[in-house]
Amino acid sequence: MTTALYAVTDPTSGEVLRTFPTITDHALRDVIAAADRAHAEDTSFVADRAALLHRVAELYRERRAELAATIVREMAKPIDQALGEIDFCADIYDHHADHAEEFLADQPITLAAGSEGSAFIRRASIGVVLGIMPWNFPAYQIARFAGPNLLIGNSVLLKHAPQCPESALAIEQVFTDAGFPAGAYTNVFASNEQVADVIADPRVRGVSLTGSARAGAAVAEIAGRNLTKVVLELGGSDPFILLSTDDLDAVVESAVATRLEGNGQVCNAAKRFLVADDLYDDFLAKFTAAMSAVAPSDPSVPGAELGPLSSTAAADRLQEQLEAATAQGATVETGGQRTGNAFTPTVLTGVTPDNDAYREEFFGPVAAVYRVADEDDAVRLANDTPYGLGSYLFTTDADQALRVADRIEAGMVYVNIVGADSPELPFGGVKASGFGRELGALGADEFVNKKLIRIG
Repeated sequence: MTTALYAVTDPTSGEVLRTFPTITDHALRDVIAAADRAHAEDTSFVADRAALLHRVAELYRERRAELAATIVREMAKPIDQALGEIDFCADIYDHHADHAEEFLADQPITLAAGSEGSAFIRRASIGVVLGIMPWNFPAYQIARFAGPNLLIGNSVLLKHAPQCPESALAIEQVFTDAGFPAGAYTNVFASNEQVADVIADPRVRGVSLTGSARAGAAVAEIAGRNLTKVVLELGGSDPFILLSTDDLDAVVESAVATRLEGNGQVCNAAKRFLVADDLYDDFLAKFTAAMSAVAPSDPSVPGAELGPLSSTAAADRLQEQLEAATAQGATVETGGQRTGNAFTPTVLTGVTPDNDAYREEFFGPVAAVYRVADEDDAVRLANDTPYGLGSYLFTTDADQALRVADRIEAGMVYVNIVGADSPELPFGGVKASGFGRELGALGADEFVNKKLIRIG
C-alpha cells in the first residue's frame, strides 16, 4: 500500500511543521464497522440530533479564534476571512438544526381520482456516507456536508485534504465534545487507494466530493461500479457579466472582492469578466487600478486582503498557466509577479478561444476581462466553458436579469450581488462542475431514503 503523509506545510516558506501518518488498513476497517454500528444502533429522534448540532454551533463560536488560526496556518487564508468561515459554519449548523422537522417532515401525496386510502413520502437515513473534502475551505466544506447528514441520522466518515490535518482533527473533536456518539462522525487520514476501498465497501451508501474534475471522475467511476450514490462539487470558471449599472465603482468593488477571496482559490468565485462594449473601457481601467492596489501580505494579520497561494505546487501551476496564456497571445494589464508562493493580482485581456486559458480555471488571483457586444454575446461567452458552477450578473434592467439568468448554464446565478452564500441557499453546479446540491432543503435531501408509504 502507498503511504501518503498528511502534513501541515507553511504556505509561505514551504517548511513542514507537522506530519501525520495515514490510517492503517486494519484501523480503517474498524472505523467503517464502528460507523455502520453507530447508524444501526441509533435510536435518537430528530430533535435530539438537532440539539447536538446546536451544540456544535456553540463550540464553533467558542473555539472561533483557534479554528480560524489553524486555517491560516494550513492554507494561508487571510485571518478575517478565516474567522468569517468559522462564523458561517456555526450558522450552517444552527440553520439545519432550526429546520430539522421541516427538512424531514413527511410529504403527503395526492392520490389519483378514485383511489382509496393515502400515501406519503417518509425520509430516512441511508447509512454510512463518506465526505472527501478540499483544502480551500477547511471548515465550511465539512459543515455543509456533515451538518445535514448528521441531522438525517447518517454516520459520517470524513477524508480531509492532506494539507489540512489539524483542521480535520479539531473539527472531529468538536463533534465528539458536542456529544455525538462514537462512530457518528470519524475523521480518517486515508490514502487515495484506501478511499477507493471505502467507496467500494457495501456498508458505505454515499460519497460526496468537492475537488477537481479529475478527482470527481475517478470517484464517480468507483461509485458507479458499486452502485453508491455520489454528489460532486467540482471546479468552476464563473462568469461575471456586466450589462448596465448606475454605480460602476460599486460593481468594480464587487468584482475585486469575488476574484480575490481566498487568495483567488474559490471554486465559485468570478473568474471571467464579461463587460458590455459601452462600459468596457471604464470598467477595465477602474478594475485594473483596484486590483493593482492590493498587494500580498501576511495572512495572519487582521486586515490582510491577499496571502500566498496554498502551496508551492499551486503556485507553480498558476505560473505555468500565466506563461502559457501570454505565450498564446493574452495581454497582462497588471500583475503577474510571483514572490515565493504569492502573486500580485493579475488582469488578463485578449484571451481568445484558441488560447488554453479560454477554457481553464485559474485558481489564484487572476481575472480575464472580455468585451461583449450585447446580451446575446454575453450569454454565448458565459456558456462557452466546460464548467457550470456559479455566475454573476449585473444589470439595471429587471426583465433582462431574469431573461439572462434563464439562459446561463450554471447551477447558481447571483444578480447584482456577490458573496451572498447563505445556509438556506443550495450550492452546486452542472456540466463539468458536477451534480447534486449541498446546503438548504435540497442539500438535506441528497443522502436520504425517500420511502413511499401507501395505505389502502
